[in-house]
Amino acid sequence: MEAFLVSTLVVGLAEIGDKTQILSLILAARFKRPVPIIFGILCATLANHAAAGLAGTLFGRVLTGDWMRWILGISFFGVAVWALFPDKYEESSERVGRFGAFSTALVAFFLAEIGDKTQIATVGLAARFAQFYPVVLGTTLGMMLANIPAVVLGDRLAGRLPIRAIRLVAAAVFAVLGLLTIAGAGE
Repeated sequence: MEAFLVSTLVVGLAEIGDKTQILSLILAARFKRPVPIIFGILCATLANHAAAGLAGTLFGRVLTGDWMRWILGISFFGVAVWALFPDKYEESSERVGRFGAFSTALVAFFLAEIGDKTQIATVGLAARFAQFYPVVLGTTLGMMLANIPAVVLGDRLAGRLPIRAIRLVAAAVFAVLGLLTIAGAGE
C-alpha cells in the first residue's frame, strides 16, 4: 500500500503545472469533449508508466545494495530540482489535432510523457519499491488526479492554483524521498 500511496502523491504533485497538464487544458479548449480526452490520457499514461515501471523493476533487480540506493537517491534529488522549474509546452504536440479527441489525447500524452519527470519518477519508484502494479497504478492515479480537473474545469482552474507553492511541495517530497532512499529507510 505504501508504494501505491507514495507513487500517487509524488506523481500527482509533480504533474501540477507540467506540460501535460497544459496539454490537458489545450485539448479541453479545442475539443470540448472531456470523456474521450480523459480516456485517451488514461490509456497513454497506463502504457507509458507500465513501460517505465517495467524498466524500474528490472533496474532494481540488476543494481542492488549501496549502488541502487545512491543512484535512486540522486535521481530523486534530480527530479526535486526539476520540479522547481515550469515545463514549456511544445507546439509540435498540438499538430496531431486532425484526429479525434481520444486519438489526439492518446498520441499527444504518450509522446509528451517520454522522458518527462513523471516517467523518470515512475522508473525510480518502481526500482525503489520493487512493486510493479502498485507503482504503475499509483503513478497513473496521480496523473489522472492532476489532469482530470484540467480537462473538466479548463481555464477556470488554471489561474486559481498556487502553482509555485505546489512545485515547492513536490520538490520537497522528491528531496525527502531521495534522503530516505540514500539513508536506506524501509530496508
